[in-house]
Amino acid sequence: MTATFETQRAALADVVAIPVTPFAEDGTVDPATYRALLRRLLDGGITTLTPNGNTGEFYALDPAERRLVTELTFEEAGERAAILVGVGHDVPTAVASARHARDLGASMVMVHQPVHPYVSQGGWVDYHRAIAEAVPELGVVPYIRNPQLTGARLADLADACPNVVGVKYAVPDASKFAAFARDAGLDRFVWVAGLAEPYAPSYFSAGATGFTSGLVNVAPAVSLNMIEALRSGDYPAAMKVWEQIRRFEELRAANGSANNVTVVKEALASLGLCRREVRPPSKPLPESERAEVAAIVAGWSI
Repeated sequence: MTATFETQRAALADVVAIPVTPFAEDGTVDPATYRALLRRLLDGGITTLTPNGNTGEFYALDPAERRLVTELTFEEAGERAAILVGVGHDVPTAVASARHARDLGASMVMVHQPVHPYVSQGGWVDYHRAIAEAVPELGVVPYIRNPQLTGARLADLADACPNVVGVKYAVPDASKFAAFARDAGLDRFVWVAGLAEPYAPSYFSAGATGFTSGLVNVAPAVSLNMIEALRSGDYPAAMKVWEQIRRFEELRAANGSANNVTVVKEALASLGLCRREVRPPSKPLPESERAEVAAIVAGWSI
């Protein structure tokens, strides 16, 4: 690792996979299945993993489970992938999680959006600064979902914390993203399209060079096909992938993304790779909708 975090920056300019967290029949985390799903991602060519992301049901895991998921990821992936560990909640909890990740060998952490009814822009900077300063040797990636946040505030954070090297931007507005990135410093950060494949073409056109993915759990080759097309500037090819996955992603996004994780786990269940169970406040799909997910997945080259 160098002071310029070039290795971390390169890892972010890619398909950033968000692994699901599978549960056993008794409702606990299923380590063996999680390891198998990670191996499938790695064998499929994925080289950047985010354990404890939203598709991993971060907010439904207790602290011990989040540590377990992190540890399992390092044990299974080893040197085969860059690992961007999701951290969050209150500042002491986020700092403890980041230091745990560092001690396991992490080179990056992603800071989940602050969950608080009253988020000021200055307070947003203070929150991320406290975490970034606690682990100066790690690359830090804020996960931005707040449309009120300005690019100038991100620039303020990076002025104070040079280890803030990337941004997972998940506001569903390509025009706002383009302006935000330029106000913050387009070339200063690696911009990751945080709303996955459906938004990747438009966000790449505005400066993103990586995108996150939950779909990749199901079909790694599909996600890799999209990023290869985007890297080569072949937007017609990228949009062919977009059309291929459109209905799957529409099901995930419906009703305020209520079934975001549910649809991914249902797809994995249809392939016999994972139980479909999710934790509240998510809920498994009703029987009437499961067949559609299975049919979509059956039409992909997996």
